[in-house]
Amino acid sequence: MTARPTIFDRALLRARQRRAVALGPATFLAERVAQDMAERLSAVLREFAKAADVGTPTDAVRTALQASEKIGEIAAASIGDDEALSLRDASLDLAVSGLALQFVNDLPGVLAQIRRALKPDGLFLAALLGGDTLTELRQAFTLAEAECEGGMSPRVAPFADVRELGALLQRAGFALPVADSDRLTVRYNEPFALMDDLRRMGATNVMHERRRTPMRRATLSRMMEIYAERFAEDDGRIRATFEIIWLSGWAPHPSQQQPLKPGSAQRRLADALNVTEMPAGDKTPRG
Repeated sequence: MTARPTIFDRALLRARQRRAVALGPATFLAERVAQDMAERLSAVLREFAKAADVGTPTDAVRTALQASEKIGEIAAASIGDDEALSLRDASLDLAVSGLALQFVNDLPGVLAQIRRALKPDGLFLAALLGGDTLTELRQAFTLAEAECEGGMSPRVAPFADVRELGALLQRAGFALPVADSDRLTVRYNEPFALMDDLRRMGATNVMHERRRTPMRRATLSRMMEIYAERFAEDDGRIRATFEIIWLSGWAPHPSQQQPLKPGSAQRRLADALNVTEMPAGDKTPRG
């Protein structure tokens, strides 16, 4: 059996999250996700007696959903360092997660555990950071290290894109999988203000292959210059992108819509479109 790659240092992640609480957390992103999640669930025409919040680092999601009359009990479910979830099979009507799953090493495995924990026709809804998150900071660090040190080290996590995540939902066995993305642009007076927010989110570098030595002062100074040169607005403030990818899927149930089997259509597409069907290889005559 092939060992899964260790991308993130989960113990360090927990330490960084504790530090964020001690510093006074920056919660604007978590609160945005919690509000959006409550709105998305309000459009679902059913009730959820038992729900779990999987790995969300704050109580923002639970607070937002507890106000909903559609949701009965909602409890926190942590993701351990071994990424095992303490959830019984077929025990949940709803599983949600906010800004947590981007930091797991075995995302297919965690999704499969969530899928097994859902009752038939149970719903999974999650938000996680996508591949365009902090693209400006990533580029500035890469260019600065290449100029000043002749190489580069991983400093911003390699988050997945929406297509990859949609495929993972199918792989985990979810029915009716949907993946879509939303982009939030935040403006700061300087890159140091962004980096301070990241510390207060517990979202600084936790990659296993991170550089262990402090960044050189000259490299950091050059990074600040590049960021300002390339990503400043007309008023001098710099921008930072956060891509939020939304995932949803259902535990399979016979009542759900099913795709038609190949060859089972009762009407030809050409008839529906009111066009002449051309045999393969034939060219449409020119007018």
